Amino acid sequence: MRQKRTLKNGARYHVYARINRQEYLLRSVFVKEMFMFILRRAKKRYKFQVNNFCIMGNHIHFIIKPLNNESLSAIMQWILGVFAQKYNRTFGLHGHVWYDRFKSKIIVDFRQFLHTFIYIANNPVKAGIVSTPVDYRFSGISFLHKGILDILERPPNRVLRVLWSELYYRKQNK
Repeated sequence: MRQKRTLKNGARYHVYARINRQEYLLRSVFVKEMFMFILRRAKKRYKFQVNNFCIMGNHIHFIIKPLNNESLSAIMQWILGVFAQKYNRTFGLHGHVWYDRFKSKIIVDFRQFLHTFIYIANNPVKAGIVSTPVDYRFSGISFLHKGILDILERPPNRVLRVLWSELYYRKQNK
């Protein structure tokens, strides 16, 4: 029996989902853009904020906050389900795209928010894809750096921008 998801009204969540069989279905630019298109559609359908995201080759990460009593499960099931249908239709496939149901952790305070934000931003760096987080095109930190706010919300606190910039520039100057 699967464990019941922990939810809290008004909370932000670190949400992540993995591709079935650890395959790199999200590797191509075309597929990542397809996922972002669906994410943009979800933002029109549901009320939620995305504070950071990263679309890797075989998994995705979000910091997401449902608004107006929206259901985290409904939002994520729609995004992942619509993506799976579109992916299978596009490539003439059948079957599961996602390994399991998405995972989520409640972000309890600003410190955890910052840690999660940096963890998500550094995913492509740790994978050896880019040397700095802002260089990874399919991440929230890159969108923030470029001023693209169609998926993301402005950071909830100006301090976040200052801290992230300081971490980014400190890394550059080492």
